[in-house]
Amino acid sequence: MSGLLNISLDFELHWGRFDKVVLDQKGKSYFENTRYAFPKMVELFLQYEVHVTWAAVGMLYNQNAAEWRINQPKELPTYSDSKYSSYEWVKANGLMEPTDPYHFAPDLISLIENKPGFEIGTHTYSHYYCKEPGQTAAQFKADLTLAKEIAGKRGHQLKSLVFPRNQFNADYLQVCFELGIEIVRSNPDCWYWDANRPESLAKKIFRTGDAYSGLLGAKVFSLDSIDINQKPLCLPASRLYRAWTSKSNILNKLKLQRILNEMTIAAKTGGYYHLWWHPHNFGWHPDECLKELEQILQHYRSLHQQYGLQSLTMWETKKWMEKRKI
Repeated sequence: MSGLLNISLDFELHWGRFDKVVLDQKGKSYFENTRYAFPKMVELFLQYEVHVTWAAVGMLYNQNAAEWRINQPKELPTYSDSKYSSYEWVKANGLMEPTDPYHFAPDLISLIENKPGFEIGTHTYSHYYCKEPGQTAAQFKADLTLAKEIAGKRGHQLKSLVFPRNQFNADYLQVCFELGIEIVRSNPDCWYWDANRPESLAKKIFRTGDAYSGLLGAKVFSLDSIDINQKPLCLPASRLYRAWTSKSNILNKLKLQRILNEMTIAAKTGGYYHLWWHPHNFGWHPDECLKELEQILQHYRSLHQQYGLQSLTMWETKKWMEKRKI
């Protein structure tokens, strides 16, 4: 049995970082580098025939600030801490006029639509935080409804969802399914990825250690461990690609080898491996990250030729697993 490789990207630009990255000159440069790397990333995926799910924040579909102000959900999220609200951020900081390349990206969306092997999924409309106190299921539903509507205007039928910040909320799965979301990305079943546990230094240490060392085991899943009867289907994430860093070439090598080794295990054992990152992770060192990405894709091609490892989108994986069940 051939193994499966999923790659899903949390496509968000500054909507996913507004509470962390200030749009000063340094912050703008970060997202300008992201925009530089984005088409090159697309070209590499197409060159190596690697299938990708692009989970896009719905706000990116807007052409400009005027359109953004028109496209508002019926209910806004009422986070107890307003710093998590993109709407509150705009109130305090505003948007660029007439265009804003850090918050709107219909041009980048045009690069990934109607491309072979690409699926456009959703990262919610507003980069909605599903585990933050104060917000409700009704507000989440309003957000996701708008995400589907604005994507639908470009002919995109959203079937797959990635929860922002990996705040996987099992209580919201029924809402997803009611709105036509058939697949979601979940987290690895280990305590240091458990969103229900409070964030702690220990969790951060173990997540970091797991990225560079094999001591905690390979994050490759048995296909039989994935319950095809789930509605929506939950596909576990395996590994976050951590961007190239100028701080340590040793860490760069360890991280990359960890990913390549796990891909090899998935290919040899017929397992499931799900790699993910954000396009903006390439923002500090785009060329170095692109070189590492090409190494990963070259390794996929080798494993595909030698062991039959398949690259599928999240939607394709669901269809493949349904056919396998029959």
